Amino acid sequence: MTVLKSAVANAVKTARPARKEPVESAAENTELQLGELSEQLGYSLKRAQLKIFENFLRCVAPLQLTPAQFSVLLLLDKNPGRNQTEIANTLGILRPNFVAMLDGLESRELCARIRSTNDRRSHIVVLTDKGRAVLARAKKLVAAKHEARLNEILGPAKRAALLDMLATIAREL
Repeated sequence: MTVLKSAVANAVKTARPARKEPVESAAENTELQLGELSEQLGYSLKRAQLKIFENFLRCVAPLQLTPAQFSVLLLLDKNPGRNQTEIANTLGILRPNFVAMLDGLESRELCARIRSTNDRRSHIVVLTDKGRAVLARAKKLVAAKHEARLNEILGPAKRAALLDMLATIAREL
């Protein structure tokens, strides 16, 4: 190695800060401080929604239903003869996502799409007998486990007040 190359190599080595091994600090052992984030209603709603969905999924695990799929089955049961656009719009699900969800529900034989006699571009979505049976089991699990746990946490008065407040937000925003 030439003297110049050796001098450059040494200069680079001394210019680089030495790597430090991670040092565990007391801060790493405590929870992050949320600060103003903890006062944001949207953040709190999202955190609660995530916990609610986790609990829902645990409660209906044997049926392998998501909250959105359960909602679709409930609407199909209460609104026979409605088209897929109406169901998707009511639940706030984007069309491509809803079509994919219906494909999954249809492959499990929980619902069926039938071309509308009034508008050939539209499809009516109906529950199958298997879909009705799965929905009946899901409703029992949701009531006995999921909603029961939420009622245990909130109590009837707070639950009713929370539903009212959430409906107000959904209606007014």
